[in-house]
Amino acid sequence: MNRVKVSKLMAYILRHSPEEFGLRPDMEGFVPLPELADALRTVYPDVTEEFVREIVARDAKGRYEIKGDKIRARYGHSFPVSLNHEEDTGSRFLYHGTPRRNLESILREGLKPMGRQFVHLSMSKSEAIETGRRHGRDVALLVIEAECLRKKGLKIYKAGKNVRIVEKVPPECITLAV
Repeated sequence: MNRVKVSKLMAYILRHSPEEFGLRPDMEGFVPLPELADALRTVYPDVTEEFVREIVARDAKGRYEIKGDKIRARYGHSFPVSLNHEEDTGSRFLYHGTPRRNLESILREGLKPMGRQFVHLSMSKSEAIETGRRHGRDVALLVIEAECLRKKGLKIYKAGKNVRIVEKVPPECITLAV
């Protein structure tokens, strides 16, 4: 069974379209793990709860969270979810990779969640570039000054192992990496 394909479907279901698969997330985005496994089996008949737990355990970005018999995506939702993540008060610089064609509007208007709840930022330059490449090969690396966000009253949250989320990033907190 292809772990990457199952993980991508999990992300789609948990972040964007649980209802399409008959799931009803609670306020924090959790759904019962057995129900998610059933939903995944509609596309991948051999999926087991153990396989889902293995995907979660091996996920390098910490995309998912299991509490008891429930599972959720830790970030990336396009519907309202109360995530209750720990605030990041120590980061100095965060990064965001974006196709170069988006630079003009980002440097003018800042980073916006674009249909999601939060803007996703990375703690590493390489991961930011890798993420940006999902949307185009010619990627620009943006450096986000975390203290600038905090001074503007924006809280940064720890969403995954190296992922941080914030409501928005004003243009004055962004520098284009050389």
